[in-house]
Amino acid sequence: MERFVGTISRGVRAPIIKKGDDIAQIVVDSVLAASKGEGFELRDRDVVAVTEAVVARAMGNYASVDQIAKDIQNKFGDKTIGVIFPILSRNRFAICLKGIARGAKKIVLMLSYPSDEVGNHLIDLDSLDEKGINPWTDVLTEKQFRDYFGIVKHPFTGVDYIQYYKELIESQDCECEVILANDCRTILKYTKNVLCCDIHTRVRTKRLLKAAGGEIILGLDNILSAPVDGSGCNSNYGLLGSNKATEETVKLFPDNAQPVVDKIAAELKEKTGKNIEVMIYGDGAFKDPVGKIWELADPVVSPFHTVGLVGQPNELKLKYLADNDFANLKGEELKAAIEARIREKDADLAKNKDKSLVGDMVSQGTTPRRLTDLIGSLCDLTSGSGDKGTPIILIQGYFDNLSAGY
Repeated sequence: MERFVGTISRGVRAPIIKKGDDIAQIVVDSVLAASKGEGFELRDRDVVAVTEAVVARAMGNYASVDQIAKDIQNKFGDKTIGVIFPILSRNRFAICLKGIARGAKKIVLMLSYPSDEVGNHLIDLDSLDEKGINPWTDVLTEKQFRDYFGIVKHPFTGVDYIQYYKELIESQDCECEVILANDCRTILKYTKNVLCCDIHTRVRTKRLLKAAGGEIILGLDNILSAPVDGSGCNSNYGLLGSNKATEETVKLFPDNAQPVVDKIAAELKEKTGKNIEVMIYGDGAFKDPVGKIWELADPVVSPFHTVGLVGQPNELKLKYLADNDFANLKGEELKAAIEARIREKDADLAKNKDKSLVGDMVSQGTTPRRLTDLIGSLCDLTSGSGDKGTPIILIQGYFDNLSAGY
């Protein structure tokens, strides 16, 4: 029987998850209940994904502003700290900044411009052009920025982030100076002790600062990388990937959660007989074409997953085959020829596990992203971040292709 549907992504409802809950059991029970209630069957290589937020909540991976402050004090002492390249976010960074400021005497806050790392704009490029400002070379003080542009509020949040972050720092009895620059080494003119708050460029930023004479050079991934006064932590990412929980606490990215993934996979195998892939996912890796905001504020899309999700797709471009190899065919004859080519490809890849179609003309246009990034982005788009109540996603048919039948 011919299959008429390819990939299906379902949001699975779950109970409201709190600290101490058995997240693995909740995921298994919720998926099985959805399967029974909605009348679909689980298959081999289905993907069950659960958002990092509820995993971290169940694990109780939280930290307070005071615990952040103590780690900052332990690592920087009373030195002036350059806090550079933070993203502009009340949810992602403001509570972290409160803790950083509470643990410091003076902060030189250096913001990238015209936007932060993930695309939140302080000012638009056209305005820079009008004033003859080159963001790659020009360093602006807070006063110069105000003289050029006045008060500029974020179009989505309505927040003037320069004012917001400065007032937040000063509310913690910490002196604050604001500058805007895009060369990380600029901060060394103000202090040799720097906390790098960028996410995906942090390794390069640290390297450049150390090579240029920086003394204490740390990143957000080095803050709360181990517990402080009984706090949660993340051994790989520290404060990266954290979210506001309350005005005095953050929820950290889940740490050491591979056992959760493995337990879900094992329980589903026991109850269904199917080999189901499992992943924990955070922000998807995609960019909004209107707001220009890149969604990925987490350090990775999927921090934990089963081994079957490692790697990249090896797919043929159907329109290339139709326009080139089988340009003289159409209808059922064309479909049969393409299906046969796909089966040949699958058989060849099964024999040669390390083979890749990257660079092959027949796969051109199939972006070679990692499976976890592609599937995690689909999960993030399906679950959303609001009130859908579906922290678990079930994806079926992702590993099928045109040659697959029932």
